[in-house]
Order: sequence, then structure tokens, then C-alpha cells
Amino acid sequence: MIKKILIANRGEIAVRIVRACAEMGITSVAVYTDPDRYALHVKRADESYNVGSDPLAGYLNPRQLVNLAVETGCDALHPGYGFLSENAELAKICAERGIKFIGPAADVITRMGDKTEARRSMIAAGVPVTPGTEGNLADLDEALREAERVGYPVMLKATSGGGGRGIRRCNNREELESAYPRVISEATKAFGSAEVFLEKCIVNPKHIEAQILADSFGNTVHLFERDCSIQRRNQKLIEIAPSPQLTPEQRAYIGDLAVKAAQAVGYENAGTVEFLLADDEVYFMEMNTRVQVEHTITEQITGVDIVREQIRIASGLPLSIKQEDIQHQGFAIQFRINAEDPKNNFFPSFGKVTRYYAPGGPGVRVDTAIYTGYTIPPNFDSMCLKLIVWAMTWEEALDRGLRALDDMRLQGVKTTTPYYQEILRNAEFRSGVFNTSFVEAHPELLNYSIKRKPEELALAIAAAIAAHAGL
Repeated sequence: MIKKILIANRGEIAVRIVRACAEMGITSVAVYTDPDRYALHVKRADESYNVGSDPLAGYLNPRQLVNLAVETGCDALHPGYGFLSENAELAKICAERGIKFIGPAADVITRMGDKTEARRSMIAAGVPVTPGTEGNLADLDEALREAERVGYPVMLKATSGGGGRGIRRCNNREELESAYPRVISEATKAFGSAEVFLEKCIVNPKHIEAQILADSFGNTVHLFERDCSIQRRNQKLIEIAPSPQLTPEQRAYIGDLAVKAAQAVGYENAGTVEFLLADDEVYFMEMNTRVQVEHTITEQITGVDIVREQIRIASGLPLSIKQEDIQHQGFAIQFRINAEDPKNNFFPSFGKVTRYYAPGGPGVRVDTAIYTGYTIPPNFDSMCLKLIVWAMTWEEALDRGLRALDDMRLQGVKTTTPYYQEILRNAEFRSGVFNTSFVEAHPELLNYSIKRKPEELALAIAAAIAAHAGL
């Protein structure tokens, strides 16, 4: 069994992994750069080490991180999500240095990180994919020919992309000609590769993903699906498990497809297979070879601790559950509370958290790394916390979400909280029938007004009086 883990990440996912380590009797080691020296993951880990003054460089240096794992006596490394979590070089260096990488093997990361290679693997396995190019595009002329073949609109995508970056929808020839150099540039800057491919744009689909777990004994299971259709510019905002939009037959079909996809590439550890659903047709989109931000809602409906299972698998143990034992109960919703101002085109709102306390009560979970007095640095993602609610029915989950969002106090920065409250009150969303165009189709949800709560007003008055009195 793994004894000591270096967590090559920061923020709430690092705190999440620290907690799993604590429950399993494993020593946790945190890393941080100068802007994170007061971060919660640094305070909560058993050990912590500075990896540089540059905000990002230390989190993005695979050899330095693995060397630190060796020097501090770690026998495993958990990459979390983002940063180097889908970096095959990190997994390879871990293997070279005798450090267990808590994730799939380097060759699997490479295969599934290359979107064109992933498409070829899925086609060979009999998993349906969207019509598109068989490989990478050689140039703009080929892109234009392929777009004519599959029909507009098309999606131009970075082959090594992820996180919603390096993607452009092109509705006609002119848009494709304009987007091609932009996607090439963005792909090169973000992923170090100028390779792009093209596929048919599935208009207004539902975005459905399935969580899988696979061990080294050939056991692969799915933990049902999540609905990630509520998104803005390919960035997920609200996630739901299970999807209120699927029939039992669709749920079983997508779960089976996800298992087939994982087995086709010899997958091991936790992963997510993402699909688009439109007109009752399911299309493979990509596979994420890491734990997802939204793994929390799967845990809530199944009772399976995904991070614990990741560590067990990396330790060489079999899965602790079998497919026939996995059931889902109720509905869980996750809200990504970002430090952004929805009324100002979701502009980031970094700064000091002057007051924070988490909501609670039945069926409420919060994963976060912020606290009162913490300054959210401008160098990283704007997510402050993940608020997760669970209830037995869809309607109860919606009402619990409204109550929990209202319970929460997060002052000092603007957040997406009031916008999510508007979504929860929307009749279309409450009906449980929506797709990826929801946010774009409902600009009126941004016309909310923020009413100060009595205690907030009292606090502002007290501060003004104190300032006037020179206190």
C-alpha cells in the first residue's frame, strides 16, 4: 500500500487529496509557489515544500516535482486535475524514478491526449464518433475540403487541446478561413503543438460524460453519467448526476460505451469518457485521463470515493466494488463558484475574501481552499469553491441548491452565485430538458439585482462608522 504521496497540484483538489490521504493513513506532501504560501492545501498537508517564486513554473516542471517526491521519501504522486495531470512526460518520469503515478500509464495518456489518435481508437473499438477528419489537417486547403465533405457547421479543434481551449465553431467557409490561424496560434501557445483536426459540429447537443474506474486486474466499471450541458464558451458551470434527461436505456448504453472505450486502450485508474447526445444519437467526444473537477457529484449519488479508489488502484489493489454492486440514488448538482462578475462578461474578480462561511445542512457538501482573509491570486483559475447539493428527487435538489446558495456568505470578491440562482429559478432548467445552448439562449438571466442581506448592510455601516471615528 502507498505510504506517502506528493500532491502535484494546488487549491481545492489538493485539499481533497489531503483529506483522502488522512483517512487512509497516508502521509501527504504539498507543493506551492510563492503566491500560494498561505494556501489551505499548504496548511492542511503533513509536509509542504516551496517549488519557486514564479506562480506557475513550479507546478509545471515534471522533473522537479518527481525529484522532490524522491527526496522527500514519497512512493507515489497524485497530479489532481489541470496543470500536469494529463502530461505523459510526468507519468513517464515517475515510472523511471520508481514513483507510482496515480493515473494511467504514459502511453495511454499520449494516445487519449491526441484527439485524432483517440478518435481512431474509438472507431476501432466500435464506439461512435462524430464525422470528421481521420488525422490532423495539413493546411487550410485541406480544412476547407473536409468542411465541404462533412458539411457546415464544423468544429476546428486543437489535437492536444483540453479545458475548452483551442476550439472554434465555424458556420461557413469565411469563418473557417478566419479561425484556422487563430486555433493554430492558440494551440501552439497553450499546448505546445500546432496540430489541429476538424469534425462535424453537433448543433445544440447534450453534453454527457461517464465516470469509469479500472484496475490492473482487468476490472473496469462505470459510475453512471454526469450532465455537463450548462456551460459557457465550452467551460462547465453546473454539473448534474445522473442526467435528468436520459432514459434508463440511454443510461445503460452510455455506461457500456464508456467501459468499452476504456478497455479498448488498456485504461487503468479513474477516467471520464465524454459524449455528445443529439437526436437520440451518441457520439464520442474525448477521454479525460484524470480525476474530473465534477467527480464530487458521482461520489454523492453512488457513495464511491473516487480518490480513494485511485490510490487503491495505484497501490496494485483491485477495485473495491463490482459493476452489479454500483447503484445510484437521488440527484446531485455541483456549482462552480467562480470569482467572476457575470454582469461584466464574467470578468475575473480576484482579491481578498473579507468574509466567508460555508453553507451546510442535509445534502450539502463544499470543496474549497478559501477562507476568511485569504487573497485569491490572479495567477490561477478563478474557481473559489465547488458547492454540491444532493436530494432524493430532481425538484428537491433544485430547491436545496437555491437554499444552499443563499446560505453561503462570500464577500470581498464578485462571484457567479447570483447567476446560478437565476438558472435554478428558470422554468426550462427546472423542467430538466436543456442543452449546451442554454446559457447563450438565456441572456436575460444576467439581469439580476443583488440585494444586500441585513447583516452585510450592518457590517458596512459599522465599518463606515469606525473609519469616520478613526478607529
